Amino acid sequence: MRAKIIPGRPAKALRTAGALTPPNPLVSGSKGLVLLLCCAVVIVPFLSVVSTSLASPAEVTAAGGYVLWPSQPSLDAYRAIFAGGVVTRALLVSVGITVVGTTLSLVCTTLLAYSLSRPDSFGSKPALMIVLFTLLFSPGMIPMYLLIKQLGLLDSYWSLILPGLISGFLVIIMRGFFLDLPRELFDAARIDGANELQTLLRIAVPLSKAVMAVVGLFMAVAYWNAFFSALLYINDTDKWPLQLVLRSYVVNNTPVGAEGFAGEIAPPQQSLQMAILVVSLVPIVLVYPFLQRHFAKGMLIGAVKG
Repeated sequence: MRAKIIPGRPAKALRTAGALTPPNPLVSGSKGLVLLLCCAVVIVPFLSVVSTSLASPAEVTAAGGYVLWPSQPSLDAYRAIFAGGVVTRALLVSVGITVVGTTLSLVCTTLLAYSLSRPDSFGSKPALMIVLFTLLFSPGMIPMYLLIKQLGLLDSYWSLILPGLISGFLVIIMRGFFLDLPRELFDAARIDGANELQTLLRIAVPLSKAVMAVVGLFMAVAYWNAFFSALLYINDTDKWPLQLVLRSYVVNNTPVGAEGFAGEIAPPQQSLQMAILVVSLVPIVLVYPFLQRHFAKGMLIGAVKG
């Protein structure tokens, strides 16, 4: 039976009416099931880590090492890892390195990206070629170690900050954002007598909060999670960041916290490992929600042209 076309009713309206047909319940249920499985794959391991860190020794032994839901939550594992002072000191070291490194990296990256985006900047093209060259070739582990040693930065916190101070990839991202800003704003600032630094601070930076939040988050996560550079350059265990201490506890199964439980039953090793893992995850988990709005906006930068 052929469809009857009503005079005066456009074909576009007919297509729109067909598009409003309710979806197939089987298809909707399948999509919901797949989404539920994906969420379970992400949530269940994280829940197991938190639950194991809160479980009692009897529950950990009965579950074979990893607990999905503790019946008697306890903070003994957290009390144990903070009793000796090693984790507390490492946590402060990681926070200091992340804050100082992210601040310096963001400032240097912003200055370099802005200077490369200015068409009349002296030496911008050769400098851009050098930045692009770093994306293709890296110095390598041994030359970098020899450079750090020659500069006298071994066993120094600066050895964990300076090598990753500027990332060529992030410089290119910020440069592309600065290039998309309206040129009329910079021309108006120049007519008003503003120099380049004033133009950067009063025009470019206020308009670049989204991309700076994204770049800053990338930098902070990189500094917080870095442990290989500390493994190479830091020999003094008192200067170890949290991630290197975490690696020592999890990989080497170093007994931790026994001194804080004299005369008591020390928490199982699995609970101690999961507790310090949770401690290493909490700062990033707490910071991300505040940057999520800028992060979502920054990921769309350059996606739409208009």
